[in-house]
Amino acid sequence: MTPARPDLDPELRELLADMPLMSQLNPEVLAQLRRLPSIPVDTLLADRQVDRCEVTVPAADGAPIPLSVFSPADAARTTAAPCVYWIHGGGMVMGDRFSQIDIPLEWLDRFGAVVVSVEYRLAPEATGTALVDDCYRGLLWIAEHSAELGIDPARIVVAGASAGGGLAAGLTLLARDRGTPPIAAQMLICPMLDHRNVSTSSRQFSGGPGVWTREMNEFGWHSVLGDLTGDEVPPYVSPALADDLSGLPTTYVDTGSAEVFRDEDADYATRIWAAGGQAELHVWAGGFHGFDALYPQARISATARRTRTDWLARVLSPGSAAEFTR
Repeated sequence: MTPARPDLDPELRELLADMPLMSQLNPEVLAQLRRLPSIPVDTLLADRQVDRCEVTVPAADGAPIPLSVFSPADAARTTAAPCVYWIHGGGMVMGDRFSQIDIPLEWLDRFGAVVVSVEYRLAPEATGTALVDDCYRGLLWIAEHSAELGIDPARIVVAGASAGGGLAAGLTLLARDRGTPPIAAQMLICPMLDHRNVSTSSRQFSGGPGVWTREMNEFGWHSVLGDLTGDEVPPYVSPALADDLSGLPTTYVDTGSAEVFRDEDADYATRIWAAGGQAELHVWAGGFHGFDALYPQARISATARRTRTDWLARVLSPGSAAEFTR
């Protein structure tokens, strides 16, 4: 029997009623989803003064990792810009570097930030640490080319949604443990953090259709982990396993009250506080997984997006990130 679950926000419930929902993923459904067209990135750039370039960096095994770089078209700019390194969602198994790109493009508009989005390889074709390693290679490229990109290396923010939020968390742990490159802040939007899938919220959103259900989550994690079990699973892949959350940059975590990841996300922020770190946590009442990406016009979505942007404004103020990470 599925336990009782929090109600959806009324406006979101009405919007979601028109969306086809699934309860499970399998290889055949995944293949169909991967064939669906995405919003052309040119549509999002049409009304913006943005310079775009495409680069490729090599993965650890030599495979090409595409990066898209979006910069404000301002040749007269004399100060180095902040950078948002964007990691897309899609349950580790779908999506591309343009997925949810409208979110960081808002920060390009607001802060003049350079946005770099990475196309990491997807599971099940890539497994284990390959996905987070791809993201790390992109981060190293940004740090090594910060001068030519016009980026302030002290103001690099790693951000991602859903699977991208989990990879952002794993990447930040990896960068901390390797000692480079420095990350000023991490923004984890409804992040996918724990492969164990045993929380109360995961059980609440099981056994029926949804935007992202416990069963779909199991498929995503199994695709990434393959035969890895127990102690074989690295915390860089499943960040909730990390024993030590000290020494992390200031962190923003948000999630919905009506979604699978609610409890693991809240726990991650709590453990950062317990380790003496700085984190800001928002649990949006009635929000389902990815609500603000799917329906940005909803009132709760606009509030969630504005709250993230306000947090970034504080973090990106000169000296603020350094103060938070001392």
